[in-house]
Amino acid sequence: MILPADPVLYSFRRCPYAMRARLALAVSGTRCELREVKLSAKPEAMLAASPKGTVPVLVLPGDAVIDESLDVMRHALALGDPEAWLARNDAALIAANDGPFKHDLDRYKYPERHGSDALAHRESALAFLRDLDARLAAAGQLCGPVRGLTDMAVMPFVRQFAAVDPAWFGALPLPHLKAWLAGHLASDLFAAIMLRVPPWSPGDAPVRFPPD
Repeated sequence: MILPADPVLYSFRRCPYAMRARLALAVSGTRCELREVKLSAKPEAMLAASPKGTVPVLVLPGDAVIDESLDVMRHALALGDPEAWLARNDAALIAANDGPFKHDLDRYKYPERHGSDALAHRESALAFLRDLDARLAAAGQLCGPVRGLTDMAVMPFVRQFAAVDPAWFGALPLPHLKAWLAGHLASDLFAAIMLRVPPWSPGDAPVRFPPD
């Protein structure tokens, strides 16, 4: 049952920023009402809460708004952190993911949108992936032997990169990275945050997240 005091999360299932927010909310056990957004028809209630119009947007009781994915992650983990994700937080690595790697990813995935050389940006992004592979070879996860905030902040973007050309990605000599990605994609946690729900409209029955 969703209580009136539960937060509201505006999300988009395939967005990597929204994905990492949902991962932290789910592992923390933070209950909220999930509102799936159709990006071509963003709901007025979401835009009123966060005019910049990007997901995720977490509206807290009392109408405080958190609309940056890493801030949503930190908020959720401050409420509950059963796996100690906050102890495995490499801010520099996350910044490299969100900055140069995401820049290359967008221009590799959407060259027509950016007027970019997709293959040049794919090659540039590989430098970051090779660094991740070497790091994973040493520890199994990005900040040690178990998953943490850094893994969950980075993984959705690596997933998006891998999905652009799966056959090409599958042939890369990055065994540790590919095993790490496959393990997270096969996890119960990832399955829980990838539930399919229709886009939200006012008056719809609330969708509880994380699912029971």
